[in-house]
Amino acid sequence: METAINKELLKELVTFRKMLHANPEVSGKEYKTAKSVSKFLKTCTPTKVIENVGGTGIVAIFDSGKSGKTIMFRAELDALPIQEINTFAHCSTIEGVSHKCGHDGHTTVLLGLARILSEQKPKTGKVFLLFQPAEEDGEGAKAVFTDQKFEGLKPDYIFAFHNLPGYPLNQIVLKNNSFTSAAKSIIIKINGKTAHAAEPENGLNPALAIAEILQESAKLSNNDTDRNDFTLITPIHIEMGEIAYGISAGYGEIRLTIRTWNEKTMEKLTADLTKCIDTSAKNHQMPITYSWTQEFYANQNDDNVVSFIKEAANSLSLNVFERKFPFKWGEDFGLFTQHFKGAMFGIGSGEESPSLHNPDYDFPDEILPNAVQLFHQISVRIL
Repeated sequence: METAINKELLKELVTFRKMLHANPEVSGKEYKTAKSVSKFLKTCTPTKVIENVGGTGIVAIFDSGKSGKTIMFRAELDALPIQEINTFAHCSTIEGVSHKCGHDGHTTVLLGLARILSEQKPKTGKVFLLFQPAEEDGEGAKAVFTDQKFEGLKPDYIFAFHNLPGYPLNQIVLKNNSFTSAAKSIIIKINGKTAHAAEPENGLNPALAIAEILQESAKLSNNDTDRNDFTLITPIHIEMGEIAYGISAGYGEIRLTIRTWNEKTMEKLTADLTKCIDTSAKNHQMPITYSWTQEFYANQNDDNVVSFIKEAANSLSLNVFERKFPFKWGEDFGLFTQHFKGAMFGIGSGEESPSLHNPDYDFPDEILPNAVQLFHQISVRIL
């Protein structure tokens, strides 16, 4: 049975999406966004709504009252610290913050699904709708997963999608195994000793240690997407000393991101990089410390779950494209696919769409009806 998205519902969803776009909130601060979502959900009469999950997260439960499978669909609430340059009526009203990854659209799709489920309850089992905070900084999935409110919600299958600029509008992009890379960032602090610039021998200048770490870490990258052992190390930020020509710097800092297709390769790359740092500390006789941040697990798509998406897309006569290798960017939905059978897939935002995280990006509302219908078809086929 296909789900019809009537004009009234589509108009309501577009209005809601634009409202979210105009009122963005950064990771961990999605208070007004969560209130707006909760208010909308009340019109959908879910069996239960759990709020403040992992911070501002929300889980809406639609329970058939009969035994069966449990399915979870996930969307994100947060925006990015990017100044929008668009001038349309619904542009961001918050200085320096905007929805440049399409999470306003993802959230709206899930609310559209909630409205459909309010009219067509699942015949068996349960459907969970997870509105997750803080995806952009990699903290949201972890906060949700470790929250006691989430512990009892163990889905048999979990799904999420991401809009994809550069792909034909509404094309469904699938991939078995890894869909997005494992990614994390490292902060390396080099603690030397400040000295007079005329007498650098009386101090420990971190410059050569910084240069060595950058050169040696670069050798650990292959950046070949066709290889299963793909690795990428990217310098993000370098800091050393002050702009004071009479001072030989005594402190330096390097920030890198590292990426691989899977967790096994990530473990090896992590070990190789830390060995490189330790070697540099010995070579230059100065303390070097490091810490990890913003960790994203690889989205490990389950073959059977991908087949559910493909079958549902075909039933709706949607254009399906099967990608050969993963996307290099990280997505913290990967934490869920490490623990549950799940899959992330893409929906094309248009070949001429601005790229994600660009200041002129805007989620295309043309995606909304197909995305809602696709999620609902997946639930119908499983339940």
